[in-house]
This record gives sequence, structure tokens and C-alpha cells, in this order.
Amino acid sequence: MLETNQDFLMELLTTPSPSSFEMEIQKKWMNYVKDFADEIRTDHAGNAIGILNPDAPFKVMLAGHCDEIALVINRIDEDGFLFFDKMGGINPKAAVGMKVTVLGYQQTIVGVIGVNAQHHGGIKGDFDVEDLFIDCGFKNRKEAEEKVQIGDLGVYKTTPEVLTDRYLSGRGLDNRTGAFIVAEVLRQLKEKGCKVGVYAASTVNEETNMGGAYFAAAGIQPTMAIACDVTFATDYPGVNKNKYGDIKLENGPVLAKGAPINRKINQLLEKTAAGLDMHVQYELTPRMTGTDADKMRLTGQGVPVALVSLPLRYMHSPVETVSFKDIDEEIELLTSMIASLTGEENLNPLED
Repeated sequence: MLETNQDFLMELLTTPSPSSFEMEIQKKWMNYVKDFADEIRTDHAGNAIGILNPDAPFKVMLAGHCDEIALVINRIDEDGFLFFDKMGGINPKAAVGMKVTVLGYQQTIVGVIGVNAQHHGGIKGDFDVEDLFIDCGFKNRKEAEEKVQIGDLGVYKTTPEVLTDRYLSGRGLDNRTGAFIVAEVLRQLKEKGCKVGVYAASTVNEETNMGGAYFAAAGIQPTMAIACDVTFATDYPGVNKNKYGDIKLENGPVLAKGAPINRKINQLLEKTAAGLDMHVQYELTPRMTGTDADKMRLTGQGVPVALVSLPLRYMHSPVETVSFKDIDEEIELLTSMIASLTGEENLNPLED
């Protein structure tokens, strides 16, 4: 990965982007993409879309969502402690003892998720986010409400880390890596050239309702769409591979197989991977994918979809971890496949 591109990835990862509050990261994404996109569009959902060949009748949509899971303030008590609910799939056990950045309506505030000292009994048994609270150092509710209000959002206060020059770890790699990947595919296709229209979308709200992908696809009306997300790596201690499959970091992009997935798009991806001598992995999505692909598929008259995922350890934790090699290979796979399209491809599985 070129150093300049890694800088852009790090910029995305250090920009808070909780679901429903993606404006700042989208502006940074568009500022990067404007140098090589033929056109940039936005919509009322907050999606940012970079386009190549906007007049081409065959349209390929790539979707990588830029939002991350977050905390949403739902109560402030008399002593100024902030209580919160989930904005997306927050794991309460991973939240204990974490530093938090609260995006207050007046200013950004740093806080900590308090934890009962082990000397006083610690946290016992099952618990959820309603049993936790944020301490920002406020003396009382009045002081807190001068800076924070109900509905304000918070994210874990963490810094991305590079592990042994091989892996990248931090919060919100799900799926700001996807927003990065679709931008890089667009950039490389601009350099290589392609015959089809390409619509690289940094989508919003995937972690909560996937409405961004629906808005984007409904507006684009793509011929085909590919969701670029993350999936569960199972190559670390304690994971049941018999139940969850065998997905490894540095073992290549992951293609989904299941009822929502168009087999012809997968065949195009597999043929491209073989030509690149690239290993790909597989995951099963029998009924739904749980990604933007599910919403894109159901827009308009129906859209053929595929899902290409980045293997990720420690999903929805403050230390999600991916491989730089897998990121580069996913970009190469998607760029090469789209560059090979003639615009005459028939994606109907019942027709040759």
C-alpha cells in the first residue's frame, strides 16, 4: 500500500463517524475522490458517490459503508453521569473501562466508562449497556447539560495501531476500510480505464438500518452491485471453526455464497482471481448477508448483487484487526474484474 494512500486510510479511521453522524468523514472522502472522479454526487441520506463514465449504460455500483457503531446518550442523572444506549452492535463487555469521545452539541467531551472496582465486587453476571455509564467529570446535571444533550453520540477514544508492519488494529475498521477500498478501486480504474460506469459509494447507516445503501442504489439504478464489507475472521484462539468457518487474515478476500448472491458475478470474480493467481476465501450467507447488499438488491426492479469482504478479527470491539495484504488484494481483485467488463455481460442466471 502506497504511503499516501495509507495516510488517507488513517485519516478515515481517526474521524468519528457514528451511524447518523457521518458528515465529517464524508467530506474527507469526497475531498480525496474529487481528484480522480468524473463526477461526485450526494443524496438526502448522506451518501457520497464518486463516478467514472456517468453516461455508460452498464453501471457497476460498489458500496462501502463509512459509519461505525456508537453510543447514544439517553439519560443524564443528577450527578452528571451520562447513560447510553446502543447505536449499532455495541458489545457491553468490550465497553467496560474504555475512554470515550462524546460528540456533544456544544463541544466534544472526553469521558470514561466507569467500572466498579474489583475490591467492591466488580461487575457480576450478565449485564448490558443500561448498566454502564460515562463519567466526563461533570459535577451535576446542570453542568453536563451545558455541553451534552439527549441523543448526542459517543465513540471509543482509540488510536489505530499497525501491528508488526502487517496488520492494522483499531475501532471502526468495520467498515471504514470498505469506504477506503471503494475509493481506491475508483482511483485505480481511472488510471487503467474501463468501459462501464462505476459508482463508488461511501454509504451511511449500515450499522443501524442500511438505509443509506437503499437510497444510493435507488438513485443509481445499477446493472450490478457489490457490497465491500468485513466478515468474521476465525484464526484466533477460542473460535469454533466447525460452527463459524475457517477464515484467515492474509488468506485473501472473502466471497459470499448464498441465496442473495448472483452466481454470475461470483464467477466473474473467481475468474479474475484465478488470472491474478490470487487466493479467495468463502463464507455462507444462506438467507441474508447482513450487509448493504441486502438493501441494494431490493431496489428498483431488483439488482444482481455480490459481497466481497475483508477478513476481520474481534468484530465490533475497540481493537478490530485486518491485514494490509488483504486490503491490497481486494482492491486489485475488484479493479481487475471491473476493468475486464465489456458492458455486454448478461447476469441472468437462466441465460447463457
